Amino acid sequence: MEILDYLIIAVYFAASLLIALYYSKRAGKNTDEFFLSGRNLPWYLAGLSLVATTFAADTPLAVTELVAKNGISGNWVWWNFAFGGMLTVFFFARLWRRAGIMTEAEFAEIRYSGKSASFLRGFRAVYLGLFMNIIIMGWVNKAMTSILTGFFGIEESIVIYYVFGAMIFVALYSALSGLWGVVVTDAFQFFMAMGGSIILAVLVINSPQINGIEGLQSKLPEFIFDFFPTISSEADASSYGTAFALTLTSFLAYIGIQWWASWYPGAEPGGGGYTAQRMMSAKDEKHSLFATLFFQVAHYAIRPWPWILVGIASLVIYPELSYSEKGLGYIYAMRDFLPVGLKGLMIAAFFAAYMSTIATHLNWGTSYLLNDLYRRFYSVGRDENHYVLASRAITILLMIVSVIVTLFINRISGAWEFILQCGAGLGLVLILRWFWWRINAWSEISAMITPFVVYPFMLLFDIKFPESLFYLTGVTTLVWLTVTFLTKPVNDNKLKEFYKKVYPGGILWKKISDQLPEIKTNTAFAGMFLSWFMGVVLVYSSLFAIGSLLFMNYTETIIYTLLAVISLFVIYKLLSKQDWSIIN
Repeated sequence: MEILDYLIIAVYFAASLLIALYYSKRAGKNTDEFFLSGRNLPWYLAGLSLVATTFAADTPLAVTELVAKNGISGNWVWWNFAFGGMLTVFFFARLWRRAGIMTEAEFAEIRYSGKSASFLRGFRAVYLGLFMNIIIMGWVNKAMTSILTGFFGIEESIVIYYVFGAMIFVALYSALSGLWGVVVTDAFQFFMAMGGSIILAVLVINSPQINGIEGLQSKLPEFIFDFFPTISSEADASSYGTAFALTLTSFLAYIGIQWWASWYPGAEPGGGGYTAQRMMSAKDEKHSLFATLFFQVAHYAIRPWPWILVGIASLVIYPELSYSEKGLGYIYAMRDFLPVGLKGLMIAAFFAAYMSTIATHLNWGTSYLLNDLYRRFYSVGRDENHYVLASRAITILLMIVSVIVTLFINRISGAWEFILQCGAGLGLVLILRWFWWRINAWSEISAMITPFVVYPFMLLFDIKFPESLFYLTGVTTLVWLTVTFLTKPVNDNKLKEFYKKVYPGGILWKKISDQLPEIKTNTAFAGMFLSWFMGVVLVYSSLFAIGSLLFMNYTETIIYTLLAVISLFVIYKLLSKQDWSIIN
């Protein structure tokens, strides 16, 4: 890299710091400003922030690896989450905003009663805010280290200090600016990261080695460009030269189970984590719904195509890469095809993707540790200045712990599958807790613990992912249902308070709604289900319309575009008829 490249990187860091300084005074007012932007985020900022957060430094590499190994259809491993994402949009976005809480963990004490509710709140604060959070940040740190090592050819033992330096920088601006600074910086970082990805894709596809889209198509088998996997009796997705083949069992696991049964950060069934944080930060219920809808469309339909193109091209340009090294094709393309200036821009873009993810996880994790542990159990009744100061201190401490954890992470492969399996079966509880009065705190606790107990048996009997989801989800569901009916229900007064506050509606609340005839109940479930279905059609038709256009399949482009337009129109009409009279 040349001086211009380093100058561009320096300008990026300076701009991020200026944004943080600008919002530091506002974030210092109170914890509501620090963690929820005063509940005043417009939908486009909240949605952009979610897209930027899920654009981690390792994401382009992971997509490149999927495409290089299995063709475009390999992305169904994560595309299937759009089903759950759209469920969150139309069933849960308004409820999260209406709940008026600061964190998902706090939900436990507005929905459940007794000591079990308090225990669940504290347990989720530690389990999600600390344990899961530092593991996620650790693997993001590890991925960024691998990127810089591959790009610069420097020893990992040296590069890791640069990554830690970047993390210290992120922790400082997150501690200063709170969620407002994180969100505005996210928007800036997203456009930078997306712009860099598009530029790289254009340069690689138009290089002499590829010679345009037609040249790319002429150099590779047709199956590489298929949008849908082959369903076969025996999958053979591991060898190059065959399409991404799924057994019927695997396909059903992805499409029929994973999206609603497994907890995964950013794709939690029913919302949760930093997704819920953005929904609760929105101006009102409309902004909450539109922010989540925008996120789903941008996340699944728009963002991945530059990565997919580079991933396919890497098969032609770097055929010598082994099966386990396919993801490195993206890094090598950056190194080999970007001119002076653009190299600096792309490295800055990767830092932007990395920092956006880390900033959100620091702010989100701190919100749990402060609101649901420190303020709830250890330091009750202090003034807001004290809690803001404590929040900033916890942010720095969380950063230090994640740095230590990073030093002990040797590999990140399989991390996605591990988290999906250890959260299998929990998803249905997270969905039903809003719509069935009988769910109690022990339902959630048992659903969180059971997968960890059953998972070792999957290893013992060599049951691989995703087939393991059937067993994990089945056993976990059986356990939490049994626990639910063997333990006392939440007392009626707590259930009535929740119902009056959130208005969930539905037949599974009939026991409570019959006692509250004065409360206007939600009867629009048919429209919500239709909106969900149309939302799924919108995402996939938009995704495939863009892909068909890129690969010059114009008939398919027209068909998919018409489907997208029709589904968008139906969603618009359904939302226009929706009762927005209960808006917080």
